Amino acid sequence: MGLRAQLVTLGQRFKQEVLFYRALHSHPQTPWLAKALLWLALAYLVLPFDLIPDFIPVIGQLDELVIIPLLLYLALRLIPVAIRQQCRDEFTPAQDQK
Repeated sequence: MGLRAQLVTLGQRFKQEVLFYRALHSHPQTPWLAKALLWLALAYLVLPFDLIPDFIPVIGQLDELVIIPLLLYLALRLIPVAIRQQCRDEFTPAQDQK
């Protein structure tokens, strides 16, 4: 698989994940705390504020790699499995059966 194909696959997967988290957030049975954690993860990603400033070597860049997945993990743990599966099925392409 070439680099271009890998980038296309990665882009498609990223789009599916964004749609999945969006569906989770808009689902009426998603707990408010999980919605707040999803918003917090998005805010931490896009806002210029960091708990550990980026000018500190290594640790400054790694805080996003730890904090954002942790917030997403906590949000997913608060959402019932049935809701997660429903939202995941909504945006997962069907596998071709041969």
